[in-house]
Amino acid sequence: MLDPKLKVAVYMEDHIDSDYGKMGMGVVRYLKNPIVGVVDKTYAGQSMRDFMNLQREVPILKNLEAAIEQGAEVLILGIAPSGGRIPESWNSIIVEALEAGLSIVNGLHDLLAPRWGTQIKNPETQWIWDVRVPQFIPAIATGKAASLTNKRVLFIGTDMAVGKMTSGLELYDDLLKREVNVGFIATGQIGITLMGKGIPLDAYKLDHACGAVEQIVMEAAENEIVIVEGQGSLLHPGSSATLPLMRGSCPTHLVLCIRADKKTLRSPEHIAVPDLNEFIALNEALATVVGTYPQAKVIGICANTSTLPEAQAQQFISDLSEKTGIEVTDPVRFGVTGISELLLKD
Repeated sequence: MLDPKLKVAVYMEDHIDSDYGKMGMGVVRYLKNPIVGVVDKTYAGQSMRDFMNLQREVPILKNLEAAIEQGAEVLILGIAPSGGRIPESWNSIIVEALEAGLSIVNGLHDLLAPRWGTQIKNPETQWIWDVRVPQFIPAIATGKAASLTNKRVLFIGTDMAVGKMTSGLELYDDLLKREVNVGFIATGQIGITLMGKGIPLDAYKLDHACGAVEQIVMEAAENEIVIVEGQGSLLHPGSSATLPLMRGSCPTHLVLCIRADKKTLRSPEHIAVPDLNEFIALNEALATVVGTYPQAKVIGICANTSTLPEAQAQQFISDLSEKTGIEVTDPVRFGVTGISELLLKD
């Protein structure tokens, strides 16, 4: 777990205004550590508030040296390139960080420790955390999460990178403020970095994925409500994450996440997003399997409306709620009060 007192810098060179920057965006929005700045020379001198709805002030710095001058102790690699590989162009920033005594958090599939671990200068205080390394080999799943009496809320999506983690964290924070006994199951690199624990779902062999989800959900059995961070989408041809999450967690509730400005997948764009009522029915049917597992219903839709003006966003939400008969919100812009209250009432 990342010591919350350590000062952090986030490396996002050329990707602050990019979908590949979601690791950095998630860290900047939710990490409790003091963040001295985000490294991106293109936007140096600006603030992260210029790019996202953010309460705290996080400056954008021209280079790592500027971050070190501000007291940075940890460098978080805040970019997730396609395929999760570390580009060769990052080598210099990694060397610079290690030579300056900084620790590094790496959420990519390529591991830093095997290659760079010998370059750590101060082993007592300096470290490399490769977040996507599985910490256990699970047993094959047996569906035993279905026997739990708590509420298990799984976030699903129409695509990759539509806000499943963000929406889950917003709901988690809202329930914490209501003093609910709630837990958050991190299943990706950002969530694990924030929570200090979880499972890197896409680093497990497919046969072990359901069991990994099941194990961590069973460990959270004492929580009245368990938020399960979603991954991927049934719609995406490159994703196999939804079914392991469904089978491992045996959800009792679902929350659908969408991009308000997208009628197709982000990539490949030739795949259209189907009618949402039909897509919701498909996810509910797969989660439940003709009554074999708990009757999971979509109780809310979280729409990322960040590209729309506020009035247009509100109209989109109103129209979609009328069409589906489901509570709809943009969790960052308008909060998740309605979904929280439905969940607590149910």
